[in-house]
Amino acid sequence: MTKIIQAPCTTMQKIKEKGIDRSVTPPIVDAIHLNIGLPMYEKHVLSNGVESYLFNMGTQDTMMVNWIFDAGNWFEEKNLVASATNHMLKNGTTNRNAFAINEHFEFYGSYLNRNCYHETAEVTLHCLSKHVQELLPVVAELINESILPEDELEIYKKNMQQRLKVNLQKNEFVASRMIEAYLFGEEHPYGRYSREEDYGNLNQPEVKEFFNRYYKNGRLVIFAAGVLPKNIVQQLESSFGKLPLKKHVGPESKLSFHASSEKKFRVQNSVDGVQGSIRLGRYFPNRKHPDFPMMQVLNNVFGGFFGSRLMNNVREDKGYTYGINSYLMNHIQTSALMVSTEAGKDVCEAALVEIYKEMDRLCNEPISEDELSLTRNYLIGSILSELDGPFQVAARWKNYILNGLTEEYFYNSVRIIKEVRPKDLQEVAQKYLNRNEFYELVVT
Repeated sequence: MTKIIQAPCTTMQKIKEKGIDRSVTPPIVDAIHLNIGLPMYEKHVLSNGVESYLFNMGTQDTMMVNWIFDAGNWFEEKNLVASATNHMLKNGTTNRNAFAINEHFEFYGSYLNRNCYHETAEVTLHCLSKHVQELLPVVAELINESILPEDELEIYKKNMQQRLKVNLQKNEFVASRMIEAYLFGEEHPYGRYSREEDYGNLNQPEVKEFFNRYYKNGRLVIFAAGVLPKNIVQQLESSFGKLPLKKHVGPESKLSFHASSEKKFRVQNSVDGVQGSIRLGRYFPNRKHPDFPMMQVLNNVFGGFFGSRLMNNVREDKGYTYGINSYLMNHIQTSALMVSTEAGKDVCEAALVEIYKEMDRLCNEPISEDELSLTRNYLIGSILSELDGPFQVAARWKNYILNGLTEEYFYNSVRIIKEVRPKDLQEVAQKYLNRNEFYELVVT
């Protein structure tokens, strides 16, 4: 015989006692009516002056540590030295070879990655919080004692030459690097790109010199996020505070552009291919310019998300492409407004006509309140998702700190998203969506 036990108080009863009726649909609140706050950090300065920003938050016992060096291609005197040096940080130290280094990080279930950009180069560690004390000293060893073996450099050169050969057959790869060269000039860090002979010309003495100057004795900033150990500051100090490192300052001088005098280009790259790659670009000020936050709103309407005008026109209405987008480059010194898409070779020119048509519409007609409301909600929702977790919060703060911005920039950007008027966006469009100021490239 089954015995039935009556619960003294059900969950629904408790909810109703608190005045919450789950049978009634709660009111829908637009994202723009939410008050968004930016979580703050704890800042500590190590003995050698290196700043560390800590974000102790999250529910899982995982964490991330990000070392950001002033070691991007902005600082190299010879093409590709910066990226080669960054890649080879895991390829051997005075105490461990490449296999031993990788075995150590894998043993603790961690992942160590490195990336090289224009102004900065990074080393990033993801691991369980309880294992970080076993991993930080090895990262310090990589930064201070890498030997950059010549045999590993030769392997890297051959691999990258082969990868480049494959990529040069892809129209989208060729288009992306050529449009930046047209915009900024091939000698500028933003416009410089790789050639097969550049990889062949890399040599160990130059890579070692770059390592000693920009890593071993370099400038950096540290970000740590997740469920951090209570003694994380002491661990960072123990592993990195005594090294000959210095505070991050970024590029200390601006370089002039030597852009192409021509603005329209047609390049034939793949005779047998069926698609062409379209790139449009023009200069735009960096994040410190007062127009930048408003341009982010306008760009979202133009081509910044799936419901943008470019997507509705070029993809949904005309069927010229699977996807098209516009975006602002995330450079520190200056930015650029870009449009990027792939389309059938026979419709590339027609797609360009539609892109320019959307620019003209934004210049000549104010955006409707409904479209602006959709954009506002999308942007605020994107910000909410980008603040969902310690790694995402650290990434946003990293962007602000590297660009010399404060939390005031965040709240001002949110205010502009909520308050910007159609007239304001039309004025920005008239200022920056002039078709004659765009570089135009089609690679087929």
